[in-house]
Amino acid sequence: MVFKEQTFHGLEPEMEAEIANRASVEAAVANALAIAGGIDASDVEVTMERDQIVLSGTVGTVGEIERATAVAKAVEGVHTVQNRILLGGFSLDGTH
Repeated sequence: MVFKEQTFHGLEPEMEAEIANRASVEAAVANALAIAGGIDASDVEVTMERDQIVLSGTVGTVGEIERATAVAKAVEGVHTVQNRILLGGFSLDGTH
């Protein structure tokens, strides 16, 4: 019998444990944002891409954008946060 090296068309399949861990970190960050004071996170979406948390959506003030990043970074298991939250439909640099 000959054993061939496994190929995955360039992408190795994710392990179920990794997916479960990703989902639990996303849920923990979303919950932390929901109960945190100083931010209305009802329009904020939390996803995990590779090893970082990505925040997207809209909030009403610049302070809420900064608060969302701080709250997300404080969650256990979060190492990096990429904040794509827009200010009332506009990004901080003025683009749509």
